[in-house]
Amino acid sequence: MSILDWTFALPLRASARAQTGETVSRLTDLIHTVKQLDPQLGTDLEAEIAPLQERLPFGLNFEKHQPEAVELPGVALRVGSKVRVLPARDGVDTADRRLWVVEDLHRDTVGARRARISLVRNPKEAVDDVLVEDLVLVAEFRDPIYPGLRSTGTVLRGGDRPFHSVINGENFHVLEALTFTHRGRVDAIYIDPPYNTGARDWKYNNDYVESDDLYRHSKWLAFMERRLHVARALLNPLDSVLIVTIDEKEYLRLGLLLEQVFPDARIQMISTQINLANVARKGAFGRNDEYVFFVMLGDAAPQRVELGSDWVSAKGRTFTGSVRWDLLRRSGTNASRTDRPNLFYPIYINPEKNAVVSAGAAPTPEEDHTLVEVPAGQKVIWPIRKDGSHGNWQLGQNALLRHVEQGRVRLGGSANKGYVVYYIKGGEYEKIERGDYPIVGRNPDGSLNLGSSENIVNLAVPGTQWRVSGHDATQYGSRLLNSFLPGRTFPFPKALYAVEDALRFFVSSKPEAVVLDFFAGSGTTAHAVMRLNKQDGGRRQSISVTNNEVGVDEQRRLRLQGLRAGDAEWERRGICDYVTKPRIKAAITGLTATGEPISGTYKFVDEFPMSDGFEENAEFFTLTYESVWRVSQNRAFAAIAPLLWLRAGARGRRIDDLSAGWEVAEAYGILDDLDKAAEFIEAVEKRPDLHIVYIITDDDRRYQMVSDGLRHLSTVRLYSSYLQDFQINNGVTI
Repeated sequence: MSILDWTFALPLRASARAQTGETVSRLTDLIHTVKQLDPQLGTDLEAEIAPLQERLPFGLNFEKHQPEAVELPGVALRVGSKVRVLPARDGVDTADRRLWVVEDLHRDTVGARRARISLVRNPKEAVDDVLVEDLVLVAEFRDPIYPGLRSTGTVLRGGDRPFHSVINGENFHVLEALTFTHRGRVDAIYIDPPYNTGARDWKYNNDYVESDDLYRHSKWLAFMERRLHVARALLNPLDSVLIVTIDEKEYLRLGLLLEQVFPDARIQMISTQINLANVARKGAFGRNDEYVFFVMLGDAAPQRVELGSDWVSAKGRTFTGSVRWDLLRRSGTNASRTDRPNLFYPIYINPEKNAVVSAGAAPTPEEDHTLVEVPAGQKVIWPIRKDGSHGNWQLGQNALLRHVEQGRVRLGGSANKGYVVYYIKGGEYEKIERGDYPIVGRNPDGSLNLGSSENIVNLAVPGTQWRVSGHDATQYGSRLLNSFLPGRTFPFPKALYAVEDALRFFVSSKPEAVVLDFFAGSGTTAHAVMRLNKQDGGRRQSISVTNNEVGVDEQRRLRLQGLRAGDAEWERRGICDYVTKPRIKAAITGLTATGEPISGTYKFVDEFPMSDGFEENAEFFTLTYESVWRVSQNRAFAAIAPLLWLRAGARGRRIDDLSAGWEVAEAYGILDDLDKAAEFIEAVEKRPDLHIVYIITDDDRRYQMVSDGLRHLSTVRLYSSYLQDFQINNGVTI
């Protein structure tokens, strides 16, 4: 069938399966290919299928699209590899988006490496003798991958503290790699995904998604769904949280997607001010906030933490230095007499001492409360609301009298204006009992006479609207980043203290929490975790995942210089190498990327010079792609070794050499030569902190024998468990 015949057949195929969104999205992808061969034909076909887009069922529906494919510059090619042809160096021509397969690799007469390639969708159309340097490896997400890691540097300032990890790689593939090392073990995930503004801020299948893309929103949802499913497998189902920031472009769709991927979670959204001044938008209200989703699994819930004065609400109901006396008459919901009839009762006071004396029984609805008998010399107070309607008290009679005895009740107002009853709630009374507020004595009415305190720790959970100056993305995002990396820019970095605060509510009581960010960008999450560790001496670890993508404007400049992805200068300007890694290194060392002490002081919670750095360790990795044969034959150990170390907790020495047949480090051991099992087990027994052992063998019986000798430890068989894990994943939603 010719390309013309094949193309005209597309609408007929679509009409037969028009009820499936998959068909429509598949047609769109194919038409995109056709447009490269015949632009007018592609445009005509696009018009034919446009009506199909409106045939959407009810609910959150989006096209699944063809599986994503990612280009991997610098990765070696093999026969059978899927590739794309890179654009020529002498200009900014549009890249060839077609997918090819390598049929043969050979050298020409002058020794240059060449490849014979053929189109994946039309193998008969082949191109001979393409220079290998003009090809880039492509990995499709439906293909199984066998990942490894290659170390690209370390920062050591933390002694025996566990390492923070930074991984340069396609984040979906890195997430799959982490299912081998961290499945069910991550305590918190914080991500700031692409906001899908239409301003060429993210790619789908290596193409920028622009505002006029008909499938812009469904591509974003397909992109996010794949990653969220793997993220769910990494989170601890018993107690963990996923935190996602977003703006108004996709927050509605994201909320529905989170409900769909995490049906058993409790999900809450807050709004947070990220700019103290409105960002003007033509024909719209100025924007100064964004949204944060908290997806809470198992027992996860925001913990009461210390809040600064910025968190004080408009009514000033947060700590002001003095004990808080609350109104005894209930306000808000359930505040009427009919809601709580038993809490509509009389309180008797001594007007001479301005003191509560006793409380009476609640009248029945049929009784006239004004006819109640008042003891001589006393007055009566009822929970009558300002509009004259009947309300209720917040305490029952017995509880009220206990509060009176403890000095926790006092009167306000007067006989002329009316009396008001106040009391001290339980949380405030706890502060009195532990000595936060000094007890000076008792007032004439019997209530506690309390001193003020400037040192009290105000523990609270805030509301859903955050207006905190430390969350200003300009001051504590862009400008702060410039302090660490002078002259280097990154679009819209998060405010350091905003990330820190969001995490604190969930990891403050977990000093060894594992925190993952698979849209790491400038590295703010890792920076925030180090801040949290310094504040309480924690040993939390961060795992930061980002690619080495070059910004669209920078790409254009580099292309005009004849550079392409994979070239050293091109890669040097990528996000990971140019921003993420240098920022984290600078944060730890206290030195800028140029070696100068960082100027400025950290704010809020813990204030100290940025040049002090942190007593932390970090290691930087690049994701590698291994062949199943090399892994199974134990020839890829150098690439697998970092994964084994990560699974063991990323602390202590990493085992990179097995020439002796076995090796033991602080946290784990590896046995390669099973004939040396006895001496290996003896060495393991001398390591009380060791908790996991890897055994390399394809012999079931011998593996079981060694494992039986290590019953108190977790054992993993290599490489069958590793290969099976990624064969099962197979790039498909988990």
